[in-house]
Amino acid sequence: MRLSNLADYAVITMCQAALHCGNGRVSAAELATETGLPVPTVQKLVSKLTAAGLLRSVRGAHGGLQLGRPAAAITVADIVEAIEGRIALTACIDHSPCDFESGCNMKPHWPIINNALRGALAGITLAQLRGPVAPAPTPITEDHLA
Repeated sequence: MRLSNLADYAVITMCQAALHCGNGRVSAAELATETGLPVPTVQKLVSKLTAAGLLRSVRGAHGGLQLGRPAAAITVADIVEAIEGRIALTACIDHSPCDFESGCNMKPHWPIINNALRGALAGITLAQLRGPVAPAPTPITEDHLA
């Protein structure tokens, strides 16, 4: 599975917006400059992220953007779903037509797989992404089992 560029850029934009948390508001143009993303792309993302409640837009002289809720309460799953829609690895979960549905043994298992993937993304908060990178866990190999 690979996220779209837009979902990737949304995570980057939200991380940058989180850096301004507590320091007032930030504009879409400032986020674009700080992230190196094109202004129209950031404006499109801001629109979707605001509609999802992840960003809040305040108008006026001291207006701008701020997080819609605390960084610890916003997950990567929230951001991805704001841009991509519900997390699903296969189209059959969304009741799309499938030529092999009648003989498919996998269809009942996809919701379990999708929930595991969503759970993994929901376990990573914006607050965690703002901090230092934690070392990746060491994968278990046959050498470790011997």
